[in-house]
Amino acid sequence: MFGAQGGPSVVRSGARPSGLEAGILCTLAYADIFDYPLTPAEAHRYLIGIPASPGQVADALRTGGWLAGQVRQVGEFWVLRGREHLTGLRRARTAVATRLWPEAVRYARLIAALPFVRMVAVTGALALDNVEPGDDIDYLVVTAPGRLWVCRALVIGVVRRAARRGVKLCPNYFLSERALVLDDRNLFTAHELTQMVPLYGLDVYWRMRRSNFWTARFLPNAAGLPRRPAAEVRPPRWLGALLEVASQTPPGDWVERWEMGRKLKKFGPPGPERRFDADHCQGHFDGHGRRTLTAFAARLAGLLEGGF
Repeated sequence: MFGAQGGPSVVRSGARPSGLEAGILCTLAYADIFDYPLTPAEAHRYLIGIPASPGQVADALRTGGWLAGQVRQVGEFWVLRGREHLTGLRRARTAVATRLWPEAVRYARLIAALPFVRMVAVTGALALDNVEPGDDIDYLVVTAPGRLWVCRALVIGVVRRAARRGVKLCPNYFLSERALVLDDRNLFTAHELTQMVPLYGLDVYWRMRRSNFWTARFLPNAAGLPRRPAAEVRPPRWLGALLEVASQTPPGDWVERWEMGRKLKKFGPPGPERRFDADHCQGHFDGHGRRTLTAFAARLAGLLEGGF
C-alpha cells in the first residue's frame, strides 16, 4: 500500500495514474474516513507521501485525466466519487466549530496559566473544524519534566469547571518536555501532529515538530503551521511561576509520585495507544488510531477493487 518512503504504491491494470494522482486519491480516501472533503490547499498540505507544490496539486485536480474518474468537485471541495453529499456536512460542522473555538481558546488560556504547563494545543476533530454539536474539545498538553501528574491533576480541575458550563474538555495526551519525540510513527500520528493547533507555547510546538521530522515521510508538504493561524494565548503566568518554585521541594516530589501511583492503579496496564509513566499520560482507550488506519486500508482496498 505504501512504498518504503511512505508514499502510495498503486497496482492496477489498464491506464496507470501518476504518483501525484495516486497520492491525491489516497489523501482524499484518508479524509473520507472522517467524512471530510478537502480544498486543494488542504489536499496539498496533507498529500500522502508525495512532495509537491500547491500549484501541482491544483493542476492535477483541475485538468481531469485519470483523476476525473475517481474524484468530484463540489464548490471549493474535492471528494471521492459518490461522496458529493459530504460537502454539506462539512459546512454544517464548520459552523459548529466556529461556535466552539472561542471556548477552546478560553479554556486553553486557563490551562496555560497553571503551573508546569509548557504548551497547549487543540487536537482531533476541532483542529480541522470537523465537529458535531456536543463534541469534546481535545487538547495535547506539554508539561515541565517531573511534574506531569501534578499538572494533569490541575488541568482536570479546569475540565470539571468547564463541565459545569456544559463544555466538554478532553485533555487526553500529556507529555513532559523530555518526551517530545513520539514513538508511534505512522500516518495517523503524523496527521495528529501536523494538524494540531498550538494556542500556547509556540517555542515548544516548534521543538516538538523538529523532534518528529519523521512525519515528512508521510506528509512531506505539512511542514508549517496548520491552515488555521495559531492565536497564541497569553495568560498571566506570575502565580503559576511562583507555585512552581514553591513546589520544587522533596514534598513536591512526593506529591508527584503519589499522584502518578494513584492514577496508574486506576488506569491499569499500558497497551496500544495507552502509555502511562513519568513523562507520558496517553489515554486513547478506544484504539482510535488503530481503527483509523484499519479503515484507511479498507477504503483503499475498496478503491482497488473498483478499478483503482
